[in-house]
Amino acid sequence: MKINEKTWSFVREHADEDVRKVALLGTKDQEVDMQMALQQIAGRQVASKKLPSWAEVEGIVYPPHLNMEQCSSEQTARYKASLTPSPSPKGEGNFKGKTNMADLTGGFGVDFYWMSQGFAHRYYVEQNEALCEIAAHNFATLGLECSVSCCDTVTYLASMPHVSLIFLDPARRNEYGGRTYGIEDCTPNVLELMTQLLEKADRVMLKFSPMLDWRKAVSDIERASAFVHEVHVVSVDNECKELLLIVSKEPMENLRLVCVNNDIVFEAVRRGRTQSSRATDQEFARDVLIAGGHHTDGNPLYLYEPNASIMKAGCFAEVEKQFPVRQIAQNSHLFLSDAEIGNFPGRKFQILAISSMNKQEMKHTFNEIISQKSTSMESANIAVRNFPMTVDQLRKKLKLKDGGDTFIFATTMASGEHKLLICRKIG
Repeated sequence: MKINEKTWSFVREHADEDVRKVALLGTKDQEVDMQMALQQIAGRQVASKKLPSWAEVEGIVYPPHLNMEQCSSEQTARYKASLTPSPSPKGEGNFKGKTNMADLTGGFGVDFYWMSQGFAHRYYVEQNEALCEIAAHNFATLGLECSVSCCDTVTYLASMPHVSLIFLDPARRNEYGGRTYGIEDCTPNVLELMTQLLEKADRVMLKFSPMLDWRKAVSDIERASAFVHEVHVVSVDNECKELLLIVSKEPMENLRLVCVNNDIVFEAVRRGRTQSSRATDQEFARDVLIAGGHHTDGNPLYLYEPNASIMKAGCFAEVEKQFPVRQIAQNSHLFLSDAEIGNFPGRKFQILAISSMNKQEMKHTFNEIISQKSTSMESANIAVRNFPMTVDQLRKKLKLKDGGDTFIFATTMASGEHKLLICRKIG
């Protein structure tokens, strides 16, 4: 990847400026490759947040915007690397005795760079020639020794050596540029390649869109004569980013389900593979005995909202098993407890009051809260869970602006009653 010094100098000079303004100003120096310079300025600015370690390295070359948008963040790449522990004389974890790995959909190379660190031999494969050239340059700049092949996945797979781990991140766009989510709609279609993949590797790690239902993904893969050992739902700052599946040809009685949000990890073991963890309607026949925002005995109540990964995974029964909480209702995905739980994997609130949707009761409840706070309540953060109104409809009905330090959760109780839970955030 050759970028002349005049272009690099221009990039350094305008590194922190608005790319659009730099493009309008341009340059009179004909030796400056303006298109490449703008690509590098924009790429480095994205990398400063998404790939901070790379952004600090002089000489890293960045691809076009779409590739920067699609690549993993450093945080999620490091998490994937944590699933591939360094080899030891006896071997450990999922990859015992591992010596080599291959990324058959290398892309910009972010995942490959971090995941391959613990392996003696590393194979990067990418069919896009320009990305291959950029990746080879960057790996050399970063001091990573590896094999770089510009080749499509299927062709390379047919003749590749046996490895301990194959990683694939199938492309989630069709030939028209539209997004796809089903495994069979991605490129390559790993369902068609599964037998061949497991002949070439001890384990296969697959990365999919967080929009994909993990239960269906497990079912689809296991119909292709493979076994999913682990499912990882990965979120950053409570935004679901990716779904990871670790696959083997070896049968496994239990399925390990891991929900990750930043450095908070919640783990569940599913016995009997993919059965639902949701409770039955009968289990929610009892309603919560509450008066205002307290138990009937006067003790305070706390509300807990699981993080995005747990919501996506649907591990609600597992949450009840691991923490002293109970669901408000089957489809509310909100939990109550009389204990303040510091390590709960999600947002935590103390309930100030609970109101029905009766106009007079709402007015009385809000007046009481205003009296307690000694200030007017003109705004609130509103969320709806299993509720017949949208946030905008409810906000209009309550005549409240968005924001402030009050949180209102509108939900349906197990009894079928619609309630407003007025809270303050804690922790």
